[in-house]
Amino acid sequence: MLDKNGIAKRIAQELEDGWYVNLGIGIPTLVANYIPDGIDVTFQSENGLLGMGPFPTEDQVDADLINAGKQTITTRPGSVFFDSSTSFGMIRAGKVQLTVLGAMEVDQNGDIANWKIPGKMVKGMGGAMDLVASAENIIVAMMHTNKAGESKLLEKCTLPLTGVNCITKVVTNLALLEVKDGAFVLKERALGVTVDEIKEATAGKLIIEGEIPEMKL
Repeated sequence: MLDKNGIAKRIAQELEDGWYVNLGIGIPTLVANYIPDGIDVTFQSENGLLGMGPFPTEDQVDADLINAGKQTITTRPGSVFFDSSTSFGMIRAGKVQLTVLGAMEVDQNGDIANWKIPGKMVKGMGGAMDLVASAENIIVAMMHTNKAGESKLLEKCTLPLTGVNCITKVVTNLALLEVKDGAFVLKERALGVTVDEIKEATAGKLIIEGEIPEMKL
């Protein structure tokens, strides 16, 4: 079973050389810590930064350098800062090759709910709606079940939607799944996790074809 860093490390394997990548708040921000050797990617933050680096060590913290989730970050050589309208212009123009988002729920049709629980105060959707509407490749990083043990991979989302039919892959603490043709297709399982455990934790339609390999991290 993976922890949050394990989820981020597996998603980092999906990165390709030369990509521009947007990382949502939560688990996705950890992906910047695990860029594979031999590739160069540029991380974008919608508050107006291109060239985000890994999280700072204690002696590197600069309170003026933050990501969209208000976490302190580092910058890489050649990074640039700009206003949020320019940042969203980049997103809306499809210049980001991969978006990694957290979620409260995803469903077998590729819908995502990641911004609001009815009855709870929220600050707003932020840039998520623009990201899911503009990106062709969206990976969700999330726990497979909620704190009550209920599946977050559903037949149909129950929470207010952020985007419809937009998710391509989901990486959880249990598995990597593709979202395809109205189903979750199991591609890999986390170390020590059985296919039966993934079945039990998945409420949406789950397709299992052949032997499912363990993730290599």
